[in-house]
Amino acid sequence: MSRRVPRSRAPLALALGAALAVPLTLTPPATAADSYTVTPLKFTVRAGGRPCTVDADLYRPAGVDRDHRAPAVLGTNGFGGSKSDGSTDTIGKAFAQRGYVSLIYSGLGFGRSGCLISLDDPDIDGAAASQLVDFLGGKRAADDGTTADFVALDRPGDPRVGMIGGSYGGAVQLATAAVDHRLDALVPMITWNDLAYALDPNNATGSTEVPGVFKWQWTNGFYLIGEGQPLLQPSLDPSRINSLSCLHFVTKACRTIHTLNSGSYPAGRTAELLAFARSVSPASYLHRVKTPTLLVQGQADTLFNLNEATATYRTLSAQGTPVKMIWQSWGHSGGLTGPAAGELDLSKGNLETSYVGRRVLAWFDRHLRGRTQADTGPAFAYHRDWITDPDRAYATAGHLPAPSRTLYLSGDGKLVDNRNKVARGSRSYANGLLPTSHSESSLAGLIGLPDTPPHDTKGTYLDWTSAPLSRSLDVVGAPRATLKVHSPKAERTQNSGDAADKLVLFAKLYDVAPDGTRTLVRRLVAPVRVPDVTKSFTVTLPGIVHRYEKGHRLRFVIAASDDAYFGNRGIKPVTVVSGPRNTGELRLPVAGS
Repeated sequence: MSRRVPRSRAPLALALGAALAVPLTLTPPATAADSYTVTPLKFTVRAGGRPCTVDADLYRPAGVDRDHRAPAVLGTNGFGGSKSDGSTDTIGKAFAQRGYVSLIYSGLGFGRSGCLISLDDPDIDGAAASQLVDFLGGKRAADDGTTADFVALDRPGDPRVGMIGGSYGGAVQLATAAVDHRLDALVPMITWNDLAYALDPNNATGSTEVPGVFKWQWTNGFYLIGEGQPLLQPSLDPSRINSLSCLHFVTKACRTIHTLNSGSYPAGRTAELLAFARSVSPASYLHRVKTPTLLVQGQADTLFNLNEATATYRTLSAQGTPVKMIWQSWGHSGGLTGPAAGELDLSKGNLETSYVGRRVLAWFDRHLRGRTQADTGPAFAYHRDWITDPDRAYATAGHLPAPSRTLYLSGDGKLVDNRNKVARGSRSYANGLLPTSHSESSLAGLIGLPDTPPHDTKGTYLDWTSAPLSRSLDVVGAPRATLKVHSPKAERTQNSGDAADKLVLFAKLYDVAPDGTRTLVRRLVAPVRVPDVTKSFTVTLPGIVHRYEKGHRLRFVIAASDDAYFGNRGIKPVTVVSGPRNTGELRLPVAGS
């Protein structure tokens, strides 16, 4: 039987469900009212073996006709949105005003589009979008007979078309490109590579078959949005109803959520969970994506962190797919305030006046308009929030920084720069029955509400702290830690046949100011379900872009719990032993080193 979300968590999960419907918006600059026309359209498509209706709007720039064709932009909403909210209709306007034909539609299971929510499955959501590409290519008409005989073509039936969108509207681009090679350009923003990692992360390197640590706040927020669709859209299309036990998602999605909420991961259900999550993840089908892709990922994002885009980037690059990547400031957890004011702001549509916006326009100029002289920028760029001048905030590089600085975990709680400085010693902690550490309330960052500062309770964590820095240190990328822990209780239970009996811990990096103020960088943590406590393991922390100022100290922490995640089953004391020849390591990717 599935475990219910505890009552103390249910109100927050419900609030998250409402908050996650807040759309991404892109408001175009003011132009003449007659610069484009908008035509509402319906398309009957086949998706996952069943017919359903897709609700769309076609934006046609003034002067575009059969003799004066224009390239097209296809886009859809984030999770919980629709073609009519502030997320996607304004994208249509923005690109129509810049001379592109825009087809904006409500994703399957949202707005007035039919079919079940299938989490951007390429064989369902990707197939549906491909049939809209057919329309743009002149291979089919809308249900009312409308045709698009004014879209630029590469060849008969093959339109010159790109896609752009964020989060749920980002992954669908990769899903579509996997099943339809007619797409010419993609701009997926703040989206996932592997839903198994995003919703149930295990940051222990190489532990792909061990389920992670359930990110219950984010996941249940999305689940409530999907199951609560009648509250948002009365009189749903019958194709959007599944069953009483799984109202609006495909059955495998509900089974996955129920397994995660149960807190029990026996081998059979674990295999099913991982198989479904990865089947709807770019990680499983990127080998089929050949479309030039500009990845834009957010640093302030505890839902889909920088490691997601990094994994997608590395796969596409290795197989020869044209790809570039930008790490902007904002993501699902906020970030568009203070020094980030010069960023692309999707509520203002400052495409021409922001670094990311100019990169997007150049990407479409090159790949949709055929302007070979358009400069699409470097392979990698990242926003630095310690620089307030928006013209200098982005640094660029030809490749991702690799770990280049190693620090060692000393037995006396120090983080030292030489193995010979490691003192012998051991320290221990134990988890409680309830979470004793706090990183974030996922709702707070999403809609700009205040959140209590991150904290850890004495006796339930271990930390290692460096000496004050003699000069600033810029960490750009994903730090890695190699650890060896001792936990006799976990050793006795870890082979029970239920992965939930394995040890759980949370690794994280703080910045400690000279006055003792601690900052958990972007409130990011690395949950780990340790595969085998009798062996050392490596943790890949979420990627960051952070300057540790001169005089500040780095603090590496492993904690027993975090209230944004499910934690250990039972009390599992942990001891870490250090010595010069046998100690943990922290490796940092340092820019410029």
